[in-house]
Amino acid sequence: MKLTVKPSVLKGEIAVSGSKSHTIRGIVAALAGTGKSFLRSPLESADTLAVLDAAKLLGAQVVCGRDFWEITGTGGRFTDPGQVIDMKNSGTGLRLLSGMCALQDFTVSFDGDSSLRTRKMATLLDSFAQLGAEIDAPTGKCPFSMRGPVTGGAVRADGSSSQFLSALLLSLPLAAKDSVITLDFLNEQPYVGITTNWMEALGLHCRHSADLLRWEIPGRQKIKSFDRTIPADFSTAAFPLVGGMIAGAGVKIRNLDFTDPQGDKAVFGFAEKMGARLERGEALTVLPGSRLAGCDLDLNATPDALPVLAVAGAFASGTTRLLNVPQARIKETDRIAVMAQELPKLGIAAEELPDGLIVYGGKVRGGRVSSHGDHRIAMAFAVAGLAAAGPVEIEDAECAAVSYPRFFDDFTALGADFTEE
Repeated sequence: MKLTVKPSVLKGEIAVSGSKSHTIRGIVAALAGTGKSFLRSPLESADTLAVLDAAKLLGAQVVCGRDFWEITGTGGRFTDPGQVIDMKNSGTGLRLLSGMCALQDFTVSFDGDSSLRTRKMATLLDSFAQLGAEIDAPTGKCPFSMRGPVTGGAVRADGSSSQFLSALLLSLPLAAKDSVITLDFLNEQPYVGITTNWMEALGLHCRHSADLLRWEIPGRQKIKSFDRTIPADFSTAAFPLVGGMIAGAGVKIRNLDFTDPQGDKAVFGFAEKMGARLERGEALTVLPGSRLAGCDLDLNATPDALPVLAVAGAFASGTTRLLNVPQARIKETDRIAVMAQELPKLGIAAEELPDGLIVYGGKVRGGRVSSHGDHRIAMAFAVAGLAAAGPVEIEDAECAAVSYPRFFDDFTALGADFTEE
């Protein structure tokens, strides 16, 4: 689907939908837990529904009600699905479910769409192999098969993506023996904070060093049932935030809980550093009249924000440098390379760094760009079109549904001039 965005003025209120990261962790925990668990206000997106379907194949019983999911777990003993599990585009779901499946004594096979088949898995699968799992992964990516059971022990993990550590942290407490995880470094530390937040809520115990590079995990634990409301997604909130900064006449963003461990809440501080005028109260309001100036931003904890912050940089005076975020290259796309390729199509110069992106602010013109099938790229360029000098066309914009299925409706309600073809 092609989305055409014409210059628009955003005004009004928007209620941010539930966190994808929290929702997926909740599904995985409920699948491996005992009894009935409830996820309230879950994010219903392409990614989360792919994980929910996988949980059903692995033995969970699911009832979807009005704004809640009731999931009866397996007590950690999954059902052999008897077929390849299609994770579609969900990298988070793939990593976290593979950790749980490594505990099973039967073969589980995973695959996904063309984008997921590019996502790095080799080092995580190597961690499972260190713990005794049998792995068949010719490319180190999807498709692959694995067979456990992993029983615990010492393992070295790759810190290039927080999801690799999170997969181990959620699964190894259920192993038969104690485990020790060591890492040389760790990107995206706040996402591990989301995982430990869930572990605490689930009654799972672990100990870790102050730098999060060594973890001691007692085995033989169980996941208890739970009833939990999913908080709003700060990654999603970044889009109305930047939209309000560059094309807003007063945009109020509701449902945000700044006490939640999501790292992407730092984007609001980044926005203020760039010159955004924000008013914090019962809701957060992006006030009109922001004068944006480029600056240096460390995105190691907030890699998903790179595309939309690159758009903010395009409308800022001077130079914006998005730094210390090499893991942005191993998301749904190489987001550094893609933004450097697509921004010039709108008249904005951009330069790749090994671990980041330099954006030279200027006059954003209309033009045609490609999402490359990446939901955050699609939404970032849709936001850019709100304040560009002419219409912006985004190819394959339907991929926004991966994380934000209401994106088009929500922005249209705020005043965005969107046309879908």
